[in-house]
Amino acid sequence: MNPYALSILLSSLAMGTITTLSSSHWFLAWVGLEINTLAIIPLMTKMHHPRATESATKYFLTQATASALILFSAITNAWATGEWTIITMNDNTSTFILTIALSIKLGIAPFHLWLPDIMQGLNLTTCLILTTWQKLAPMSLMIMTSHQLNTSLLITMAMLSTVVGGWGGLNQTQMRKMMAYSSIAHLGWMTLVLSFSPSLTALNLMIYLMLTSSMFLMMMTLTATNMNKLSTSWLKTPLLASLMMITLMALGGLPPTSGFLPKWLILQEMTKQHLETVSTLMAMSALLSLFFYLRLSYAISLTTAPNTSNSNMTWRVSHNQMQTLPTMITLTTMMLPITPTLLAMLN
Repeated sequence: MNPYALSILLSSLAMGTITTLSSSHWFLAWVGLEINTLAIIPLMTKMHHPRATESATKYFLTQATASALILFSAITNAWATGEWTIITMNDNTSTFILTIALSIKLGIAPFHLWLPDIMQGLNLTTCLILTTWQKLAPMSLMIMTSHQLNTSLLITMAMLSTVVGGWGGLNQTQMRKMMAYSSIAHLGWMTLVLSFSPSLTALNLMIYLMLTSSMFLMMMTLTATNMNKLSTSWLKTPLLASLMMITLMALGGLPPTSGFLPKWLILQEMTKQHLETVSTLMAMSALLSLFFYLRLSYAISLTTAPNTSNSNMTWRVSHNQMQTLPTMITLTTMMLPITPTLLAMLN
């Protein structure tokens, strides 16, 4: 792609998200979401492949439906209350429609079916943008309106998302689809605690962004898009393969990695709210996701052929992604000791 066109598209992506994050009026927030959607579609189609075109079309139709619902929700609320500000969603019908619309935008179950299919047709860089940057604007709107959303609906969707995210990833061999189901499961955890502690949702989102970014950067460095390619990575770059295993354990939420932090705090908060059954079911559904992360770790480390490889070891990787990768991996693995500091910052 032409570098000038690419810089305009990336600037539009940034501008759309920042517009939504900084707005207090529904119409301005909707405009930001629209700019965001329109800016990523050319990035999706830059591969010139029928699968990429199909993904871009599906993405456009899904996001256009969600945007129409958001606008309809805002207009209904303005009609009922006379207010256009984001934090005054006092109409029950409007908040219900808004919850559905933002769930479609994010890919929360049962509105998740578009995400794995679309990600399978994109390159890894666009997948990285789709699973990280594109989640910021809709999630910020959910956090801003969290005190007015239906708690029972959010808990139901959260539990469904963690189960679907874990169950859907079990049978996959394609890395992009696995990361899509991983994203759905993580969004379930964020949605669960949204009504009770929006600051915990923000913390979970921050850690999810770091974990997913480091995972995609490693996949881009190894050019691995399926489990077969991943299984040869130990012979080429053993250090990066071992760090990928640790990142997968962080995604699964095992201590002492950073991924354990949000799950621990969310389960603690849910227990404080006397929702022990929900906490138990969420903890059990997290085991489904952990299983396919362990399966990937097994493919990376324990399926190496016993014979000597004929290829040279790639001990000096000349990728631009390697510049940010050490920082991302450090944050992925070592944030648990600074938990009190993070909580103090968010509160």
